[in-house]
Amino acid sequence: MYVTFDSMPKHARLWIYQADRSFTNSEQDIIRKQVAAFCESWAAHSQPLTASYALLHERFLILAVDEQANKASGCSIDSSVALIKQLEQALQVNLFDRTLVAYLDKEAKLQTLKLAALPQAIDKGVITTETLVFDNLIQLKMQLENEWKVPASQTWLKRYFKSETV
Repeated sequence: MYVTFDSMPKHARLWIYQADRSFTNSEQDIIRKQVAAFCESWAAHSQPLTASYALLHERFLILAVDEQANKASGCSIDSSVALIKQLEQALQVNLFDRTLVAYLDKEAKLQTLKLAALPQAIDKGVITTETLVFDNLIQLKMQLENEWKVPASQTWLKRYFKSETV
């Protein structure tokens, strides 16, 4: 059963998919239509899931499920992954590249770089301990506001900084 993202409870479970490029307006319309239809019929063991989605920063597709009534099962999660893969193919975008680090630059514009380029970006001062990065490992809606965009020093990226700078 589809509900608006704002009406999802704070304990809703999240899955965050980060695109390797910004979505165009027409692509966002396609995503909204397909994901809303998916959420409307999403079920686990024939039981409807209370589900929603959000498109944020023209780069992130976030699926949410309120698991208090019915928990997402392995098969229902597999069906959501199949949806994301269909969107990838239809839009020619990568939503599963976990080696892309998303961050806000000094002008607060969203940027991405490959994990392999991170040490060089740190050396050049492009990314500092205070650079806001997107931690796509969060799992609950309540974390979205305060734990999704956090200084690099507060994420798993802290290991890339010299200990005296963290």
